[in-house]
Amino acid sequence: MKHTREQIKAELLKQYEEELDRIMTWEENTARPTLNQIEEQVLATRKRISEGMLRELLKGQESQRPVEAIQCPQCGQAMEDKGKEMRLVETRAGSLRIERNRYYCAQCKIGIFPPG
Repeated sequence: MKHTREQIKAELLKQYEEELDRIMTWEENTARPTLNQIEEQVLATRKRISEGMLRELLKGQESQRPVEAIQCPQCGQAMEDKGKEMRLVETRAGSLRIERNRYYCAQCKIGIFPPG
């Protein structure tokens, strides 16, 4: 089910606050951090925040726009819906675990994991 704008915003603000607390605690507990150390922490934090934003915005996308009659890219036959599958997807913003329906063509013996 697609989350409302308010639900997404609330979850993202919660995640941001947790990340802010984490990095501030690190800074308080690190004696004289160097610029490189601070930069590493900021970049890691930015990555986790970006991944969280992607996760929240992707929730419910498939139910909002259900995939209809997937056809095999090789033979054009209708593909069989094999149900939900969890995948690790590498994006420019980071790694995401997303769940999508996987489709399989028995004739060509190929499967696809549409982005929705």
